[in-house]
Amino acid sequence: MEYSIKQQRQRTIAGFHLVGPWEEKVKQGFGQLMAWVDGKQIQPLEWIAVYYDNPDVTPPEKLRCDTAVTVPDDFTIPANSEGVMMTTVDGGDYAVARARVVNDDFATPWYQFFDSLQKDATWQFAPKATFEVYLNDGTADGYWDIDMYVSVERK
Repeated sequence: MEYSIKQQRQRTIAGFHLVGPWEEKVKQGFGQLMAWVDGKQIQPLEWIAVYYDNPDVTPPEKLRCDTAVTVPDDFTIPANSEGVMMTTVDGGDYAVARARVVNDDFATPWYQFFDSLQKDATWQFAPKATFEVYLNDGTADGYWDIDMYVSVERK
């Protein structure tokens, strides 16, 4: 899989922190997120999912993720936003790859991306969360175009 190394700024995000199998929790989280964004008339900069664990090591019931929107740094969570949290996604060097997800199979492009990165002679994984940014509304289009971000550091 083709990717490039890009310097990323720190992102401020607002949304929902979930624990459990990603194939269930991410969908649930985006349902909650869409209702909150629409109900509070939030103007997201990006739609984003942040992943904190390695699914090859962490049991499914303990996998952590955030479903969120990127917001300005001075954003304030509106009143009556139960369960909504704000946090940041670290900036720094990231390997970035674009993928089209069909049939809700988000895992395959991620595994292809990680396989490609493991062969890189210059860069290795850094101990930070990974995330994906959604470039379209897959519920309307029938597919998802995403940019995947993996934090890296020089070997």
